[in-house]
Amino acid sequence: AEALAQKYDVVVTNPPYMGASNMNLKLNEFIKNNYADYKSDFFSAFVIHASQMTKQSGYCGFFTPYVWMFIQSYEKMRNYLYNQATIETLIQFEYSAFEEATVPVCTFAFQNRHVQKKGCYLRLVDFRGGMEVQRQKTLEAIKNHDCGFYYEQNTDNFSIIPGSPVAYWASTKMLEAFQTGNKFAGETKKGVLTGDNNTYLRLWHEVNIGKIGFELYSHAEMIDSSMKWFPVTSGGEKRRWYGNFDTIVNLENDGADIKANVKNYRLRDSQYYMLEAITWTEISSSIFTCRYVPKGILFGNGGPVSFFFNKKLMYHLALLNSKVAMEILGYLAPTINYGPEQINRIPIVYSNEDEVNQLTKWNILLSQTDWDSFETSWDFQHHPLLRKVPTIAEAFDQWQAECDDRFNQLKANEEELNRIFIDIYGLQDELIPEVEDKDVTVRKADLGRDIRSFISYAVGCMSGRYSLDVDGLAYAGGEWDASKYASFAADKDNIIPICDDEYFEDDIVGLFVEFVKTVYGADTLDENLKFIADALGGKGQPKDVIRNYFLSDFYSDHCKIYQKRPIYWLFDSGKKNGFKALIYMHRYQPDTIARIRTDYVHEQQARYRTAIVDLEQRIANASAGERVKLNKKLTTLQAQDTEIRTYEEKIHHLADQMISIDLDDGVKKNYAIFQDVLAKIK
Repeated sequence: AEALAQKYDVVVTNPPYMGASNMNLKLNEFIKNNYADYKSDFFSAFVIHASQMTKQSGYCGFFTPYVWMFIQSYEKMRNYLYNQATIETLIQFEYSAFEEATVPVCTFAFQNRHVQKKGCYLRLVDFRGGMEVQRQKTLEAIKNHDCGFYYEQNTDNFSIIPGSPVAYWASTKMLEAFQTGNKFAGETKKGVLTGDNNTYLRLWHEVNIGKIGFELYSHAEMIDSSMKWFPVTSGGEKRRWYGNFDTIVNLENDGADIKANVKNYRLRDSQYYMLEAITWTEISSSIFTCRYVPKGILFGNGGPVSFFFNKKLMYHLALLNSKVAMEILGYLAPTINYGPEQINRIPIVYSNEDEVNQLTKWNILLSQTDWDSFETSWDFQHHPLLRKVPTIAEAFDQWQAECDDRFNQLKANEEELNRIFIDIYGLQDELIPEVEDKDVTVRKADLGRDIRSFISYAVGCMSGRYSLDVDGLAYAGGEWDASKYASFAADKDNIIPICDDEYFEDDIVGLFVEFVKTVYGADTLDENLKFIADALGGKGQPKDVIRNYFLSDFYSDHCKIYQKRPIYWLFDSGKKNGFKALIYMHRYQPDTIARIRTDYVHEQQARYRTAIVDLEQRIANASAGERVKLNKKLTTLQAQDTEIRTYEEKIHHLADQMISIDLDDGVKKNYAIFQDVLAKIK
């Protein structure tokens, strides 16, 4: 107590780090009573107390988390250091530089009085590596101030930027933008919060498509539609301009069920429902990316949005997707949390609006075309390899050329927008317009991925989800219409067996071969099957490679693409491949499992018994060399027979119950009902 009460010339410490939520009651009360403005963390109270322990004109030195430099909850601590002290030196280390620290850290020293002078700052955030790398770079900067990561800045300049972050690397031009730029024109909001996402949110492909309210453009239209599910933004992966639309929310009867059964929900600002906007993913460890939201999509909680009523939407979208915005967000949101507060603080400088708007609309179209080329989009029309050419190789070449053109055009457009904004903000000496390929967020053609997606589309046609005669979804719940499947018939009983040989008439490999023949013609069938097999990377005869893909990898690919919410369900007896069959969830009927049991499992069991008897007879009459080979096959068949016998008992139990499912319950809940007879979702 005596030591802590004295006044010192110098105080140096690595204070304890502890959030308020981890403090015991006594400590929490003490911090609130004595350091109310600095209570976000134990270390921030320590910094202020260390200043109070130090003589005026004395010095304080610290090693702390660097969150205090940027986050709003430490703004009062920053202002204390700007007004009551003078930051002399500060080093901001790379995010994971110190293994001993559980958080990203900085070290800084200040004089315990305010004087007009510049402090020295080192920005080491781009130099990955531990303490040795950080030490080397620090010494390098001390010897050479022109190293590119040494800065001198007066703390008075920090208050120019909203929130007063320690933006020591901000240039004069950037500070001018904050001083003279226009206020961000969007009304930035967080939207629908259900309070129970498991119950009220679904991926769009899970439910009956007829219950989803597409193309509704106001809150009133939503209510009048009597629909149950509505599209909603939800953040998602790194993607610019358009996309990441895969989520729906249950707001039937204006969210009556949520209002009646959930406490922590948020259904406000209904006047903004279904209006066009821009959205982004709030928390991202990668580059900041922003997307256009067309009319007809609600704004959710995971993807904040901005609404514009002054026709400036396209301009703001372009700026937010530029390197200039990324640079600005480096000051406003260096902790990679891009909430409404950070976005609203971006200064807007208007110029070249017509050119910017035109390029932005072009970019949205390019990105939308890419997004809708894959079946996870609700606006998917047909597979991009379905073309009027005789070979899938030619189709892929055309698709690859399209993808390359789209990719290169989007990259060129983004670089042109970067040039425009760099010129507008006067940052030619700080930023370059070039965009790395990895940051262009439309997809290039990928032979392995695209052949797998072609196979997935073929399965969709077999099961009736898609049709060669209908664009988009042919069936996803509702009334079945057999007339939609003239060119290639959907499987009648919605049960498609996957076996290690062609045991059944509707064997999946047989159906796939027929599909390829229907799409590209009989004359090139063998050539096309070989191309597909080669793209899958297997060895052996093409049909064997394709069969092995269906047996081993198709389902894991399907579960991955559909975010562990598969719509084709794999009935699977186990690792011996005794029995496998796919059904399409939306065509499930209470008697489906009974039909699987009687029409497929029993038939397969009979085949195994017959084959085992036949092999045993052949082994008895075989030569010694042939007997080894036949015995190996017999062992496999016996293991499959044992596996399917156990499986039949499990499926018998479920078949007798004639279970119904409700698509509104989603895949997770419905899949769990049959988990004993379905493949595990990995």
